[in-house]
Amino acid sequence: MTRPDAAPAPPPSAEPPSIAGGLLMGLGLGGFVDGVLLHQVLQWHHMVSDIHGKEPTTLAGLEVNTMADGFFHVVTWLFVLVGSLLLVDAWRQGRLAPSWSFHLGLLLAGWGVFNLVEGVVDHQVLGVHHVRDDLGGPLSWDLGFLALGALLVVAGWLLHRRGRRAMLARSRTAA
Repeated sequence: MTRPDAAPAPPPSAEPPSIAGGLLMGLGLGGFVDGVLLHQVLQWHHMVSDIHGKEPTTLAGLEVNTMADGFFHVVTWLFVLVGSLLLVDAWRQGRLAPSWSFHLGLLLAGWGVFNLVEGVVDHQVLGVHHVRDDLGGPLSWDLGFLALGALLVVAGWLLHRRGRRAMLARSRTAA
């Protein structure tokens, strides 16, 4: 039985889904990994832990950093939400369903973009925190974070392209 408010499904097209949904989900999930693992579990840094007067070594500094971490998690959650909505919209348009390598590649590339942007902006330009604020010389950790981001972008994009080629080949043979 069909719901009265359900739109009829459009005919399937040979067009793959947009990359925006997967990249946004990757950005958000990469932010969650950073926030949960590095901020909360390992407690290597917080959002503003390298700002004078906001160090998490005092109760007031920890409160400010906890709130900043919370706002950071809200933003990463919104990235995942918008990415999910874009993917659902693509499916409703009748686009090809993404293959695992198409989608996983975009997730990895998005995570890498997160690392690169966050590593350059927060660690280097603004200097609000570093990967390891608990160490005296955090530059090597920051550079490793950027290298991991670049590796994720390249590996993710290559995996995504392989999945895209395979999806398009399957859609041509099915037509």
